[in-house]
Amino acid sequence: MISLVPTPIGNLGDITRRSVEILENADRIACEDTRQTGKLLAHLGIRGKPLVSLHEHNEVRRIPELIAAAQSGEAIAVVSDAGMPGVSDPGYRIVQACLEADVELEVLPGPSAVLTALVGSGLPVHAFHFHGFLPVKKGKRLKALESALDAEGTTLFFESPHRIVSTLEVLAGARPDARCCVARELTKKFETYHRGTAAELLAHFQAHPPKGEIVFLLSGDAKG
Repeated sequence: MISLVPTPIGNLGDITRRSVEILENADRIACEDTRQTGKLLAHLGIRGKPLVSLHEHNEVRRIPELIAAAQSGEAIAVVSDAGMPGVSDPGYRIVQACLEADVELEVLPGPSAVLTALVGSGLPVHAFHFHGFLPVKKGKRLKALESALDAEGTTLFFESPHRIVSTLEVLAGARPDARCCVARELTKKFETYHRGTAAELLAHFQAHPPKGEIVFLLSGDAKG
């Protein structure tokens, strides 16, 4: 059995009982960063579990080892640093490997920055699209934002706090009335949702440079 286990995106109290049980009973835990997962396990009072790294640079080499361990009867838990494994984090490849090798797979429900930001934004939830991190180059970023404006419902991106002002400048230059939201530090002590037009949010963040992890949301109905 290989289990994909979501972990808290900020508030450690958000982990589910079932997730804790899986981690407690796992023979080994594959994690994006062993140090980060070690801190979570210490908080949960789980000690002595073998931890192995599983990230984008070693997935090809490490996954066959995990598949073989599961086939030999081990219970393997897979976690990322925060949130749902596979969503802008390692996880997709091991799911594919499980399906190909006919290894039993389970995915636990749990914390997700994408769904948390979507519901809290106040933007349409009947249809939504998630595209990971926005492109670094401004030209490609503008194309991604324009595509989001043309899409039905709400489009979500992860964005760096060091680049959100630049992103809002790009968006406001093309569509200053675009409805958007900056969801920051979700579930943490200084969680904030900033809702408004691209021009309004640009003015705010130019005066108040943001810190922390950001989900940027854009409504596709901006053209009215």
